[in-house]
Amino acid sequence: MEPTTKRPLRADAERSVRSILEAAEQVLAADPGASMEQIATAAGLARTTVHRRFANRQAVLDALAVSAARQLIDAVDDGRPDTAPPLVALHRITANVLQVKHSWTYALGLPPARGSEAARLHAEVQARCTAVLERARDDGLLSPDADLEWARRVYYALVGESLHENDANADPDAVAARLVETFLHGFAAAK
Repeated sequence: MEPTTKRPLRADAERSVRSILEAAEQVLAADPGASMEQIATAAGLARTTVHRRFANRQAVLDALAVSAARQLIDAVDDGRPDTAPPLVALHRITANVLQVKHSWTYALGLPPARGSEAARLHAEVQARCTAVLERARDDGLLSPDADLEWARRVYYALVGESLHENDANADPDAVAARLVETFLHGFAAAK
């Protein structure tokens, strides 16, 4: 059996989907039990338009998770993880990821279903993060014997903690600089 391929959406349909997902993020962040009708209203669309694009609420959640994960991939790629100097890549990726996470807090808080496209994308982000940390270790920014899995988990924790302030207006570059400095040097006294 031949695999089916999805045809690209027309520009107006793509705009509708984007509006639905952006509205879903906002509505569900405020009320995780919100209905499809509430999402449609927030998107400025008829409920039938939302149902034409998404069969049910779970389909909206799945698409929301995939869309947010793709934005994380784009945020990481924009930091040039394979070519920029590791410190530059780490800073740029951190600033980019903070912006995405501020915009898509609800969607990125959804645990991706095992085997889903969102789970695959999150695994890809994790692999790219580990690769940047490996480059940072090779460049002397991390100890030669650093456990990269532990380093990745600590880095993720710092990113997560930086979002608790809920200040979407904070300068992502300033927060990224502070986060990367803390990640690389902790609170050790200057030598």
